[in-house]
Amino acid sequence: GAVAPEAAIESKTAGVLVAEGDSWFDYPFHDVLKDLEDQYGYEVESVAHKGDAVEDMAYSDGQLDDFARRVEKVLRTGVKPRAILLSGGGNDIAGDQFAMLLNHALSGVAGLNEDVVNGIVDRRIFDAYATILSAITKLCRDQIGEVVPIVVHGYDYAVPDGRGFLGGWWLLPGPWLEPGFRRKGYPPDQRLPLVRELIDRFNGMLKGLAGLSQFKHVKYLDLRNTLRSDAGYRDWWANELHPTAKGFEAITAKFAAAIG
Repeated sequence: GAVAPEAAIESKTAGVLVAEGDSWFDYPFHDVLKDLEDQYGYEVESVAHKGDAVEDMAYSDGQLDDFARRVEKVLRTGVKPRAILLSGGGNDIAGDQFAMLLNHALSGVAGLNEDVVNGIVDRRIFDAYATILSAITKLCRDQIGEVVPIVVHGYDYAVPDGRGFLGGWWLLPGPWLEPGFRRKGYPPDQRLPLVRELIDRFNGMLKGLAGLSQFKHVKYLDLRNTLRSDAGYRDWWANELHPTAKGFEAITAKFAAAIG
């Protein structure tokens, strides 16, 4: 008998993925999605856009609607995506906002400001993620009567060395961390531990979210220590927030394993 065209497409690829995210999913030359297509044979439908905050993905300008429509479009072809990927939060805490997360180094309460971190990471970003996950989960249930696995990920331990994108020009200028540390009076040797603490908080929030009973189909991917942050870190990090080609390959291998 004739093979349905969808089945033919399906058999040629490792499967279809639908993605929404920020620059880890939408970056010049190399990113997670390009590597999933080029090296792992997935077909990726993406609405990711560099520079987007997860709050924008949840609430701004019909972005969640665009994501939902893309998921729906794939489901309508009779294909169940292997997974739905969601990446975000870096732009909600890095850049201009970053200094707000820090108490001044000379204030007597140096370090992360617990109230602000709690408000932004554990409430605001948590709520934005929960909004997106709930909407996409409901859509899949309504359309095909079952959930599709959703993969979310934390970031790795960035090195706040003041490097921007290609030296700080073009689409994603940066730097995103060093100016905040400088403004709040932290010498270079005190910065990395604070970044690590913030990244741990972010990962902890996502892990907790994925552990909720309504999100059993949500898989949290822990990417910490995939990229080096020791002396050899420049082989892995192209700048303060983005991996090199080699770094993206290491990250993508973990995505491929999680999609599995």
